[in-house]
Amino acid sequence: MISELLPLSSTRPLRKILSKRQARIVFSLTRHFCFVTTDTICNNGYYLKGIEVTMQCIQRQPKRTRSEELLHNEKSKKVTRLNVKLLGMEGDTDLQFLLVGGDLLKVRSSSWKKTRFYKLQEDCQTMWHESKKTFKFNQTFSIKDISAVRAGRQSEGLRKNTEEPVEGRCFSIIFKGRRKNLDLMASSEEEAKQWVTSLEKIMSNMENLNSQQKTEHWIFNCLRKADKNSDNKLSLEELKDFLHQINIEVDDQYAEKLFQECDQSKCGHLAGDEIEHFYSLLTHRQEIDTIYGEYAKTTGFMSAENLLEFLIKEQREEATLADAHRLINKYELDDKAKEKQLMTQDGFLMYLHMPEGLVLNPTHKAVHQDMSQPMNHYFISSSHNTYLMEDQLKGPSSTEAYARALIKGCRCVELDCWDGSDGEPVIYHGYTLTSKILFKDTIKAIKEYAFKTSDYPVILSLENHCSVEQQRVMAQHMSSILGSALLTSPLGDQMPTDFPSPEELKGRFLVKGKRLTKLEACFGPEETAGDDGSLTEEEEDDKEEEEEEKKKATEGKKLKLAKELSDMVIYCKSVHFNGFQDAKDNLGFYEMSSFKERKAMALAEESANSYIRHNVDKLSRIYPSGTRTDSSNYNPVPLWNAGCQIVSLNFQTSCNDMDVNQGRFLTNGKTGYILKPAYMRDLGSEFDPITLTAGPWLQHKTLHLMIISAQQLPKVNQKKTSIVDALVKVEIHGVPADTADKETPYIGNNGFNPMWNENFKFDVYVPELALVRFVVEDHDSVTDNDFVGQFTVPFTSLQMGYRQVPLLNKEGDPLPSAGLFVHIMIMDA
Repeated sequence: MISELLPLSSTRPLRKILSKRQARIVFSLTRHFCFVTTDTICNNGYYLKGIEVTMQCIQRQPKRTRSEELLHNEKSKKVTRLNVKLLGMEGDTDLQFLLVGGDLLKVRSSSWKKTRFYKLQEDCQTMWHESKKTFKFNQTFSIKDISAVRAGRQSEGLRKNTEEPVEGRCFSIIFKGRRKNLDLMASSEEEAKQWVTSLEKIMSNMENLNSQQKTEHWIFNCLRKADKNSDNKLSLEELKDFLHQINIEVDDQYAEKLFQECDQSKCGHLAGDEIEHFYSLLTHRQEIDTIYGEYAKTTGFMSAENLLEFLIKEQREEATLADAHRLINKYELDDKAKEKQLMTQDGFLMYLHMPEGLVLNPTHKAVHQDMSQPMNHYFISSSHNTYLMEDQLKGPSSTEAYARALIKGCRCVELDCWDGSDGEPVIYHGYTLTSKILFKDTIKAIKEYAFKTSDYPVILSLENHCSVEQQRVMAQHMSSILGSALLTSPLGDQMPTDFPSPEELKGRFLVKGKRLTKLEACFGPEETAGDDGSLTEEEEDDKEEEEEEKKKATEGKKLKLAKELSDMVIYCKSVHFNGFQDAKDNLGFYEMSSFKERKAMALAEESANSYIRHNVDKLSRIYPSGTRTDSSNYNPVPLWNAGCQIVSLNFQTSCNDMDVNQGRFLTNGKTGYILKPAYMRDLGSEFDPITLTAGPWLQHKTLHLMIISAQQLPKVNQKKTSIVDALVKVEIHGVPADTADKETPYIGNNGFNPMWNENFKFDVYVPELALVRFVVEDHDSVTDNDFVGQFTVPFTSLQMGYRQVPLLNKEGDPLPSAGLFVHIMIMDA
């Protein structure tokens, strides 16, 4: 309770920092803290016109009596036991360790190291941590937000701010998105191992929950939060609060009707079986009733024969009776039904949420393409200015950015190298305020994470601005750190005539950069040709537009190249592009050019077929325009249509273009290599994506798509009263003739289980280059719609029939339990 409010005159300094447009939090210290969260201040009758005022007091919670404390602890233990059971982790010592919690040293800098208490909350999915900040309200983070837990001093912060002897006591929690790492130190090496093991186990467990388990766990904890007085009962008001939490807005009349239907005891609250009945009503899916009912012809259940009929007729699969038996044994939840080889509706729903029932062909998740083709016959997942975490002008550089890109399957990373102090080269965006990181630390990070997601080769794209002395240091660091994994000579004992394959280069690093001689020099001095031992400062195609003026001012200036670094460039020698004919007549297969976005787009539009033929035996790298200082991206699809392999994007920026990029490299085991269609690997190809003519590329298909429903969409705005008005967009990305998009109407006030039953039809002429993107948005009639989730999949990897579409957030990570339910039919036109 506030005993007194100070008049405006006594808070004059606060008035100076408040604006009428911005909500501020201010406080005046009287007997208690008083929060004013508002557009302005109102007090003692003074009111700034047209603006509301809301106030809150921070109050200490009244101390519980001993009996209240015992009751509270017992309820908390009960909730924990239920969550442990839902997770299937009863008796697990690692989970118990997290639930008990412990002290850890939080490391922010060499001088800021403070002890904080960490423990897993009773929902078994949220970590709570102690904070000494007076107004720190958000003291939790979700296990689902953790990308990885890394033992030792692997993070940039720990390497910088701790000493080597404490290596075994350190570990880092790496979050998804742009959230900063959490660097921690335990009191002993054993304790650090226990934290790492326990966190990794619960992360893995939550990742491996089936859809029903995820739904039950989520709904149970929403119910618990709605139960304000913790009496294990739901009043009508608590039921309304619960519906808001799970993203449903209903009018009072409907809420009362639902409540009365479940309140069979007529006592004014729901408990026990009544809550279970409410849960079954809530999760009931009418569309599944219809589909299952049509094929459940054996005493109300699906027999193996019924399931086989469904697989062949609806899912258009070449299935056998053995396949049907396998699915029943794998996904049926009822043991008695399983014994009789029957599939219940729950088992059927389980199947639809598993890989066999998803929109992505499960056989395409693993490596399924021929990996023995020359490396330039593949699209290669590529990053631009990989070291940057944010924008191109003043954002931080970090080795963590390399780790994140490589874990996402990136196979070509960029290193902008400049002279540093103490003879150590550094990486940063030259002529800007971006921070600097050591070249050697970057190479160590690349070695650590290069092959965690994919075993296939990584290209190190060097933008070299260093003196000869520091170039030698760069060469020495790469040689000593990468060792035999660094490719320093051509494969074989004869001059190659083509690129080796990704399969031959598994686990290897290739350097892309300038080279003093032709590659033929590796096989005898008599074949040495080319350069005079020095190079102009121009990098490929004028590296960045904003540097062009500087380059003109220093025209003719020479940059010497160290032989040690030059000799490391084997299959990716950087050269200036002087036209397709010049490249054909004068360049070796290993000599490649980089193109700025604008020039590449022009070539892809005006000379698409020439570009495709150029890329049959050469590599091309594309990079964003220098004007994209905010690290925005360009559309990569037209460049892939022209056969360009290394289409580099700003991986740190979440956007539609990165979604499409993720979709392109979703299949083939997420190797970062996607085999180009055969007609893009033929020197005599007549394919032109702009003016389509008859040829093997023209395989006209009609895509019939029904958007049926969505499930458990997350809130965009976490305010209690904010509910998603869901709509679905379907986009086709590919050659211009295929590019299209359509959208459903929006369903108001329902993000939990909206239903559309909306039919779309698309014509797709070049299916091997097409991608299908499903996007869910929150409709807004005043401003742009808000992004909710998306999933992008290659057209040729779509499964037909009734399929579940998992949704990813804007960072490209899965949204637990959220998805679309669709029906897909692809027919020859």
